[in-house]
Amino acid sequence: MRFLVDCCAGRRLAEWLRNEGHDVFDAGELEHDPGDATLLAQAAAEGRVLITLDNDFGELLFVGRSPHAGVIRLPDLPVDQRITLTAEVIRDHREALERQALITNVIEGIFEKLKTLRPERLAEAG
Repeated sequence: MRFLVDCCAGRRLAEWLRNEGHDVFDAGELEHDPGDATLLAQAAAEGRVLITLDNDFGELLFVGRSPHAGVIRLPDLPVDQRITLTAEVIRDHREALERQALITNVIEGIFEKLKTLRPERLAEAG
């Protein structure tokens, strides 16, 4: 799969994804933070699922109706737990992610408030 890892999600998560064979763009490797809207647009343009801890993407997606290629919003936990949760999401929801799912409120063992809202359905949600 293709992922864009927001700098807040961590370099170790990006490295783990690469080691698992995924195509990863690590925003933490950029010289300057381009901002959430730019990262979301880049992920959409490149067909990458965005992985973040940032709540601001919800506003971009639901209020701004920004296009996306899928989003995983993880909780602010130690990186080892983020890696474990990401592995579970990919294992259990790969097909949904490939259909541009929004997966939010991920907690250990439970994917609370699972959203599988594709960009074309955002207009229907508002």
